[in-house]
Amino acid sequence: MATMLPFFVILIAGLIFSEIFKRLHLPYVTALIIAGIVIGPFMLNLITADETVTVMASIGVIFLMFMAGSEIKSKSFEQIEKNVFILALLNGAIPFITGYAIGAFFGYNFFTSIILGAAFISSSVAVIIPSLESSGLMRTKLGKTIVSSTVIEDICSLIFLALILQSFTQRTALPLPIYLPIIVLLIVILKIFIPKIQNVYYHKKSGKDLFESELRFVFVVLLATVLLFESIGMHAIVAGFLIGIILSDSIGQKLDDKIRTISYGFFIPIFFLVIGIQTDLSVLFSSNSILLSLTIILGLLLSKIISGFIGGKAMKFSTNESLLMGIATTPQLSTTLAIAFSALSLGLLAPEIIASLVILSIITTFSAPLMIKSIVSGMKSKST
Repeated sequence: MATMLPFFVILIAGLIFSEIFKRLHLPYVTALIIAGIVIGPFMLNLITADETVTVMASIGVIFLMFMAGSEIKSKSFEQIEKNVFILALLNGAIPFITGYAIGAFFGYNFFTSIILGAAFISSSVAVIIPSLESSGLMRTKLGKTIVSSTVIEDICSLIFLALILQSFTQRTALPLPIYLPIIVLLIVILKIFIPKIQNVYYHKKSGKDLFESELRFVFVVLLATVLLFESIGMHAIVAGFLIGIILSDSIGQKLDDKIRTISYGFFIPIFFLVIGIQTDLSVLFSSNSILLSLTIILGLLLSKIISGFIGGKAMKFSTNESLLMGIATTPQLSTTLAIAFSALSLGLLAPEIIASLVILSIITTFSAPLMIKSIVSGMKSKST
């Protein structure tokens, strides 16, 4: 009974806060994180992140990264133009340098600073795509360019994180020149053979699948692949993201809906709630920590907007389109919080940086869609 109580507290807090935020037209993820902060040990102290809850959160972040990877279809790469790599380079490199410089300026060690830089590289496709869809830009050249560059940045940030963690923790005895080719080879092999195994497994299956064998097959493949990659030193969040990409083309809409229901209905909310539970906002009450938090938030926003704007102008987009390109890449959610969660478990990020990244995610996921809508409205009014 005692082991059931934490899950009940987590689930009921998520339900209550998400309903309140829904009525206020505020983001669902923000509700979960704030719910975690409120019920956590640093406020009401109703629950702590014990081993059982942390394991559930670890599964949640794997599913989160899997769902993020599954959004990336093969056609996403086919539509990528050469110029998009220029945008991705600028929109990744400038924020990375900014994040690293902030860490170094505030006196953090090399690994902390470089992980902060890696967190600055990514943008949240899960926030960007709905914003572009609602603005009618998803199928335009501008929308496709933004999504394509974001896909590249997310992949690069996670691969970069894998290399950082490998250098810091020595999760495998394989030297880097051998480690990288083995990872690439495994990805190619899995991309070729998993769909074939899937076809064999589904062959001649007919009738109603009462026990959801297709769904269980995907879960088994996901966890097996994560264990495989972890055995050679890759972190679980990177492995989850990669297997999402590998399986993205072989998962039909019906199966995708089932996976999404289980992931976002149970596992992923627990991850966001635990992020809140582990976030101690009191560490930001000192003047130095407040300055750090403000610098991280402003540094990310400015570096993303400016680099996106420069990239847009380099690709011959208009001033408003270039500004929109920069703003659209500011949301920080899945990858940023996954990196923060992983680094926290290894003791690589200080509590005040974790709190700053959580606040950054809340602010950017809330503000970016509003700014995108405002700029698109201005562009449409000028064209009429």
